[in-house]
Amino acid sequence: MTNSIKVFAPATVANVACGFDIFGFAVDNPGDELVLRKTNAKGVKINKIEGDEGRLPLEASKNTAGIAIIKFLEAIGAESQGFEMDLKKLMPLGSGLGSSAASSVAGVFAANELLGRPLAQKDLLPFAMEGEFIACGSAHADNVGPSLMGGFTVIRSYDPLDIIQLRTPKELYATIVHPHIEVNTKDARNILKREISLKKTITQMGNVAGLVAGLMLPDYDLISRSLVDVIIEPVRAILIPQFDVVKNAALENGALGCSISGSGPSMFALSKDFDTAQKVGRAMQEGFAKVGIDSDCYVSGINQAGPVVIG
Repeated sequence: MTNSIKVFAPATVANVACGFDIFGFAVDNPGDELVLRKTNAKGVKINKIEGDEGRLPLEASKNTAGIAIIKFLEAIGAESQGFEMDLKKLMPLGSGLGSSAASSVAGVFAANELLGRPLAQKDLLPFAMEGEFIACGSAHADNVGPSLMGGFTVIRSYDPLDIIQLRTPKELYATIVHPHIEVNTKDARNILKREISLKKTITQMGNVAGLVAGLMLPDYDLISRSLVDVIIEPVRAILIPQFDVVKNAALENGALGCSISGSGPSMFALSKDFDTAQKVGRAMQEGFAKVGIDSDCYVSGINQAGPVVIG
């Protein structure tokens, strides 16, 4: 059995407009790479982190990948097993692309692989969620779920934890544009209203049901009509300069819908073919460029693989 492994865990789009804290899907890029090695010394040691500009903690108990592995080892009664890791961040922090989730998933997936898969992959989810709690104070699963399991996921319940994978059309493509600004996840959660009207709740429930049905049929017009968020987006949009301009540019260039990726500042759009998705990306970037904001653009199908061993 090997003593070292290198894995990749994908970035994710969470919420997906109407599905706050319950919807998420994985993308092919960006993501995180992690090298994990067995050691004879007890505990988890982080040797280095690249791509974070020195902002992430090297102390394992305070790092999303580190704490996920620690909790995993405790659960399987293998606290005496030692690991050391090298983490490479291939996406910006605070981007709304599930950066902390990708690290958590990469860590616990690699540990499970190195130890001969004592747990089924879906059973690693609670440990990856521990990383989310460290990162933002909330153990939500809408990023770690799709990053771990691949595809488009629904978190039906948190108590007990119940996650569902949905079929998605092969022709569905995601465009993600990350403006070079930062939105703190905790801040983005703190500004949300704690109570919402019955009218908005009913509208949102209809869109959630419509999006699920649209993905599974598939029905692109229904997907488009359902990619509407009347609760979270109107509040968080104020944190993203040019939000309305960029969203309108996406829709005018053929996107089925456009909204905030996770807590932002990244924005995503869904399109029904690759060429449209690329065109949408260019238009969205131009919207940010009008006020001097540089951005990165990623175009991807819905990643069905989740984390993979790459070396």
